[in-house]
Amino acid sequence: MKSLVAGLLVLLASAAQAQQIGYEGARHLLNRAGFGASDSEIREFAPLTRAEAVDRLLAGARREPTLAPPAFAQDAFLPYYRIRDMNAEDRAAELRKRLQQGFELRAWWLHEMVLTPSPLSERMTLFWHNHFATSQQKVRSIPLMYRQNALLRREALGSFRVLLHDIAKDPAMLVYLDNAGSRREAPNENFAREVMELFTLGEGNYGERDVKEAARAFTGWSVNRDTGEFVYRRMWHDPDEKTVLGRTGRLDGTAILDLLLAQPQTAEFVTTKLWREFVSPTPDRAEVRRLAGVFRDARYEVKPLVRALLVSDAFWAEDNRAVLIKSPVDLVVGTLRTFGIRPVDYRPAAFAVAALGQAPFTPPNVKGWPGGETWIDSSTLLGRRQWIDRVFRGAEAMQADASAPAEESMTMTAAAPTPRDALRRTLESGMRGYAFEGERWTRSVDAGLADRPARVATLVLAMPPANPVPGGDDESAFVRALVSDPVFQLR
Repeated sequence: MKSLVAGLLVLLASAAQAQQIGYEGARHLLNRAGFGASDSEIREFAPLTRAEAVDRLLAGARREPTLAPPAFAQDAFLPYYRIRDMNAEDRAAELRKRLQQGFELRAWWLHEMVLTPSPLSERMTLFWHNHFATSQQKVRSIPLMYRQNALLRREALGSFRVLLHDIAKDPAMLVYLDNAGSRREAPNENFAREVMELFTLGEGNYGERDVKEAARAFTGWSVNRDTGEFVYRRMWHDPDEKTVLGRTGRLDGTAILDLLLAQPQTAEFVTTKLWREFVSPTPDRAEVRRLAGVFRDARYEVKPLVRALLVSDAFWAEDNRAVLIKSPVDLVVGTLRTFGIRPVDYRPAAFAVAALGQAPFTPPNVKGWPGGETWIDSSTLLGRRQWIDRVFRGAEAMQADASAPAEESMTMTAAAPTPRDALRRTLESGMRGYAFEGERWTRSVDAGLADRPARVATLVLAMPPANPVPGGDDESAFVRALVSDPVFQLR
């Protein structure tokens, strides 16, 4: 009897996977795997099966950005000691320039997220940025931060094995986790601890001795103070025997990383984080173990794991729809993409995500952004509503809250070097390019439909609205009601 039931379940699952995903399914997939799909994108994917849709997404993955980065992102590395040796006026000017460039780099990345033909690539790049969290505030070098961003994008759907090895030698990471000065006489444990706790095994799967011994293995992994490149300082390395996770030998950093990759907990730890990114806040332990097996069998290639996750029944389950809270980047970038808003200036978008708690290139600490319910509190919820009002009500909303506390928060959080009044003018003038054109947009939503409002509601919200939505002929007011609904904060 049990075998009959199991066989029936397999048949039902196979039938579900062979069906077209339809409009709602395509919206779910594209918004989870990217940022705010448009009506035309959803209609393109609706006739496909789960596997066909996911394979199309993966086939379009990019290893390089669509937009060229700002020229300063590829400038030569400026050594820290040269800044320290400047006079006070020149040093202050250099620091102001770096703050401004850091802000412009955020704007560039948000622009890339909006325009990219592969939103999945950018979502995975952002995922790895949060997994391998590194902040410009401590690294203090735009070129180093951009190089790391390029690395994360290159391996976003590539090899986790390669990514782990490369990020462990990444100059921005070595500076951020204090390993650049680690030597045999005084090994720094910070780097080794985070490699185990945050990058691979997860908390509780290693001991303090493992950290101390691994720290000795990473001694000598450093940064050239003049070029900002990785350098191995042999004279700083501890060549003696070490014992890590039960293995003893003359282990170096490379051997430690391979040892960590050999632990089953590593695949499960990464898979669990991807589950929370794509499926739900509560991982299914049995499914995580199954998917982690896929990951290990693929020798830590990311694409097979993401494919298995996105075609799984758990991903498509009704109970897992609209259970993830949009991050600030999801909210801002997704809104711009769904409603076809293409501003010339993306600095206001960078202001907005920073004010709402997520400034790219500046995560809060080594653990990154915790996400989930932490995205929403009384302050950020008010800020989200104000940003939505600015986009969907235009100049009227901008005049109403020109001096609102949220704007002061934007100014301070963005850490921009210009005076507050100048920042306010920049924000207000830039937001004029964010205005929603209601009639033009609603006409673009499949005009052949008899019930276009229902299609618009399905496009905008991940589930039916929580509050009544007024009817009538004012399509712009209808859309404003949808984006003001609490469900708009979910994906």
